[in-house]
Amino acid sequence: MSTPMAMLNDLTKCLGCRSCQVACKAWNHLPGQKTRNEGSYENPLHLSDHTWTRLCFFENQEETRPAWVFSKRQCMHCLEPACVAACPVGAMQKTASGPVIYHKERCIGCRYCMVACPYTIPRFDWHSSVPYISKCTMCADRLGVSLAPACTQACPNEALAFGTRKEMLALAREPDSYVKHIYGEHEAGGASVLYLSPVAFKRLGLPVLGRTPVSHYSSEVMDKVPLAFVGVAAALGAVYWVSKRREELKQDKRKPDASNDENS
Repeated sequence: MSTPMAMLNDLTKCLGCRSCQVACKAWNHLPGQKTRNEGSYENPLHLSDHTWTRLCFFENQEETRPAWVFSKRQCMHCLEPACVAACPVGAMQKTASGPVIYHKERCIGCRYCMVACPYTIPRFDWHSSVPYISKCTMCADRLGVSLAPACTQACPNEALAFGTRKEMLALAREPDSYVKHIYGEHEAGGASVLYLSPVAFKRLGLPVLGRTPVSHYSSEVMDKVPLAFVGVAAALGAVYWVSKRREELKQDKRKPDASNDENS
């Protein structure tokens, strides 16, 4: 059985260099995006099917001078993922080593995972004729050959650490100059991505969540999904039948009258 792994983001060490963003794109062969300046140093402004990791910039007041806090955003790889519970076909899977991975060959494009995720992470490929869901995989392929995620190896200031979840929680408890809270330890049942911060997490745009896994609520909803699918299938079948019948009637009207042909 694999040992659960985790990533620790130490926001007091982050330089805002975006090496993690570049490494993520390079390893996962993600194309660049055309962006524009909208009054922020952040670029791009949102996660997308082509951007699985991005750096957020927050201006903070430190005594008499302004100071920046940089916060990496990616999939949290929840211990009990709501996206996995919400997916009716098992396209999302929580692995024993930590990553939440995506099986596109199973996906039916329902986008329930996008709705269920409390961190609004999964993204839909709106520009493709055959769209799929995209998100950070915690470099599950690298973990499979005993390599750390590309973003953690690229960080020049050791703001990102990677190891077993037990090790990362122990490491997070060592410093004193932080908010006394390890974000991701208990949020929504816990996550495989953890944060340390010098400022309150709600100031960094991270959602305030209780300890109850969101997957608990997703499971309750998904228990009713099979019935919904039956109803939808019946409705679509009825629409298809009506459309087909109309087309058949139109074709019948276009055909020459056989009796007239015989009398002519």
